Amino acid sequence: MSVVLRPWAGRDASALMAATRSAPDLAIQLGGADLSNLRAAEAFIEQSLGSDEQVKNWAVVEDGIAVGNVGASAIEFRHETAWMYYWLSPVARGKGYATGALVSVCNWAFDNGLYRLELGHRVNNPASCRVAIAAGFRTEGIQREKLRYGSARYDVEAHARLVTDPGPAATVALMSLSE
Repeated sequence: MSVVLRPWAGRDASALMAATRSAPDLAIQLGGADLSNLRAAEAFIEQSLGSDEQVKNWAVVEDGIAVGNVGASAIEFRHETAWMYYWLSPVARGKGYATGALVSVCNWAFDNGLYRLELGHRVNNPASCRVAIAAGFRTEGIQREKLRYGSARYDVEAHARLVTDPGPAATVALMSLSE
């Protein structure tokens, strides 16, 4: 089985649609984006999953099929910080892909001059917490009612990893990353 990180492409539109159809939690995470047809999914990939100086996204690709995303946003070189995030379709969960992808992108970020990487997850998402901890992020606290999805507000557990922190405690399968 081959798992790599690569930039998103229009050809990933059907996989993105399938992922969001299989997991209601992804529709929420993607801000309710219209992914109802290939054209809309292609537009979302181009507009929201691209990369520039302040945002980098990589598709998590298993055997040629995009099954998730890992990224860094709010990349800021003055203070050497970024906000990290990740998601996987249900078929890819539980295989260590999120942790491996996150560690790989953290290594990319540190190699490119960043010092502090931050992330947060809803407190009712223990799987995301396990990924953060396994990738070497330390818990920093709870941010009350930080996120709003629809009419509901959610507390968020904040995590950070510094370039000076030890690497992940567990052995993590790193993924090859292309830009």
